[in-house]
Amino acid sequence: MNKSVWTDRGQLPKFDSFFGDKSTDVLIIGGGICGILCAYFLDRLGIDYILLEGSRICSGITKNTTAKITSQHGLIYDKLIKSVGEEKANMYLEANQQAVIEFEKLCRDIDCDFEWKPSYVYTMSDRKKAEREVTAVNRLGFAAEFCDSLPLPFETEGAVKFKNQAQFNPLKFIASIAKGLNIYENSFVRHIENGVASTNMGSVKADKIIVATHFPFINRHGSYFIKLYQHRSYVIAFDKFTDIYGDLDGMYIDESDTGLSFRKYNDLMFIGGGGHRTGKNGGNWNEIREFAKSHYGDINEKYTWSTQDCMSLDGIPYIGHYSKNTENMYTATGFNKWGMTSSMAAAKILCDMVQGIKNEYEDVFSPSRSILKPQLMVNGYEAVKNLIMPKTKRCPHMGCALVWNKTERSWDCPCHGSRFSENGSLIDNPATGGLNESH
Repeated sequence: MNKSVWTDRGQLPKFDSFFGDKSTDVLIIGGGICGILCAYFLDRLGIDYILLEGSRICSGITKNTTAKITSQHGLIYDKLIKSVGEEKANMYLEANQQAVIEFEKLCRDIDCDFEWKPSYVYTMSDRKKAEREVTAVNRLGFAAEFCDSLPLPFETEGAVKFKNQAQFNPLKFIASIAKGLNIYENSFVRHIENGVASTNMGSVKADKIIVATHFPFINRHGSYFIKLYQHRSYVIAFDKFTDIYGDLDGMYIDESDTGLSFRKYNDLMFIGGGGHRTGKNGGNWNEIREFAKSHYGDINEKYTWSTQDCMSLDGIPYIGHYSKNTENMYTATGFNKWGMTSSMAAAKILCDMVQGIKNEYEDVFSPSRSILKPQLMVNGYEAVKNLIMPKTKRCPHMGCALVWNKTERSWDCPCHGSRFSENGSLIDNPATGGLNESH
């Protein structure tokens, strides 16, 4: 059975299910790290709120993160300066660096294995690309460095280094901050209408609603079905790595989507990679195993797991009003594999917005920004192709043909990333029910 190291080394509190009909100032839908951080900050502000989670808290994407707390999101800043300008690129960097600092403050009194670590993005093919990134980041006022060599078992063309980034155990962190919050588990929201969210056992009427469900599930607003796609990636934690190969200080990731990532946790080495668009073929765990065998020999697998990330059109998350037409509904999605700092930045922005406070960073993340990006055509093509494909198994979200994932034994949607078990039960959203349920 595949499970992450966090599920084995963190005990989450349990919460009752929701029954009846209630009212609140703010309803949060989704109990991953983003939703729980929203609840935590609202609780500290004394604002009335309810959080509804469809299963157990952190039972979705959060439990499968590699838990890097960093503002270094690939080689993004040179691209951002060119695409959105220096001012908004700086806003993006500041929002995420403030998130790193906020995590450190919260973790001071929490036993969650928080560690300061340098972060590196390396390139296998384009030294000048990394050099341009260093120049761009320095131009934004942050001290990035170029590194010629890394303690990895292969040659690179160089890397960009960010000092004073961090890593931690996310479930130990959540276990601490979630205690005492107004959370209901096993309370799946089926429908939202006129500020009322309905579950199977009751309803919540809210002045403001935050949808923090990884992929927004309400299709009639925001066009997220065309603005997002989902990407799968795989991790293996190898045991007793330090004993054999010594310490590897820092967090490392290839700037290429098809590259590998590395980080240590206690005596374990995480190697991630094998990624692909959900519903497509990729290297999965086999690619990682082949690499490890080639470079490290016969080392022991302690944990294996996989995860899924929402990818935006332009590399920037969607945080803010769900759409231009939903004044009192908000969302946070499209974290592009950087869910830790993105979740913290989102919680800070959304907690300001529900109070009517203008957050200094909200403009760069606005979900209503232009969608005229090259990725839009790719998403549109995948949707049309899979809508007209003659298959018997179709996703209940929007009717796309499902593809059998033989590695993970699941039915996957290439359009929007919903996933279902072999027997048809829902694994990942945006679908809100299984293959055998009536919709």
